[in-house]
Amino acid sequence: MVMVRKRICFVGLDSYPVLNPVVGGEYFGGESVQQTMLAKAFRDMGYEVTLISLDYGQPQGEMVDGIRVLKTYKASEGVPVLRYVYPRMTSVLSALKAANADIYYQSCAGMLTGLVAWHCERARKQFVFRLAHDSDCIPGQQIIPTWRDRKIYEYGLRHADLVAAQGNNQVALLHKHYQLDSVPVNMVVELPSRDEAVHKDIDVLWVNNLREFKRPELVPELAELLPECRFVMIGGAVPGNEHLYEKVRQQAANLNNVDFLGPVPYREVNGYFARTRLFVNTSDCEGFPNSFLQAWVRRAPVLSFFDPDGLITRMGLGTVPLNIGEMTEAIRALLCNEDSRSEVGEKARRFVLKNYAPASIAMRYEALLGAL
Repeated sequence: MVMVRKRICFVGLDSYPVLNPVVGGEYFGGESVQQTMLAKAFRDMGYEVTLISLDYGQPQGEMVDGIRVLKTYKASEGVPVLRYVYPRMTSVLSALKAANADIYYQSCAGMLTGLVAWHCERARKQFVFRLAHDSDCIPGQQIIPTWRDRKIYEYGLRHADLVAAQGNNQVALLHKHYQLDSVPVNMVVELPSRDEAVHKDIDVLWVNNLREFKRPELVPELAELLPECRFVMIGGAVPGNEHLYEKVRQQAANLNNVDFLGPVPYREVNGYFARTRLFVNTSDCEGFPNSFLQAWVRRAPVLSFFDPDGLITRMGLGTVPLNIGEMTEAIRALLCNEDSRSEVGEKARRFVLKNYAPASIAMRYEALLGAL
């Protein structure tokens, strides 16, 4: 008897630069990293895996690391206003059909959520939507530019077969605001490579795309308060936030203890996590930052104003200060006490390896879908 391999399609338009290390300098977010790692985990389980991506000039149907890539449109392609339908909507729908998958997975709130849900409903396929930010659960607060796209997103949210949440807080928010059920599913961590540096020559690392709610301007402020510490900032400009990028870049340029590197390809970013003693997050709200996992698996405690589901505090994986003054003192205290910092780092690494292994997370998705 011939065994038929199951097929899964990841709809991640920004994920190709993570999957293919040849492409560098292009925008990608934490969910792009998560989708790519999860795609590889399903590949290793024997699934036929497809990724739907933007057009970066790659061949149509290219195989990268055992994953088929279907491209859609170039980011700048088409006539303004009209390009919303052609080539954007039309090329995505065409790729969804060409993928011919049993399961479709998409994350980040947006018009894309509605398109995938509509395709899956018509084609009678399973649709998994992954919440990426707490605001995905709150009407009107989603990081979506237009009312039209918010309504298309909400259609997709209501028609997903499985909504995966990053934690219990998102489960509660989605039920409160949309009366929809979701299931908490842990994120996936990528294990460090053997050739990563082990020498810790960065005191404080900050990695994020520069946008308002990430509050990157607080990093130069911290650096001024801690002139004895070396800070490294990594992140690109998000469309519409170019002014913020330039402002922070200039602030950093005026400080001797801040290296502002701008956008760095994903494959190179992990090397900076390996070199840092502490990782800092300055956002006032988030989902579950992929950067936390990248830091913890490399034994770097996390200091963050935002604590997803109280995890940092509950498990002792770093510090959750209330203001810039407390953040400054927490950084200074951990850098001055190597034993304490190492103890937190080891605890964080053990916790991540136990709870965020790619194979176990892929199997959890498979079990949840099988139970539907």
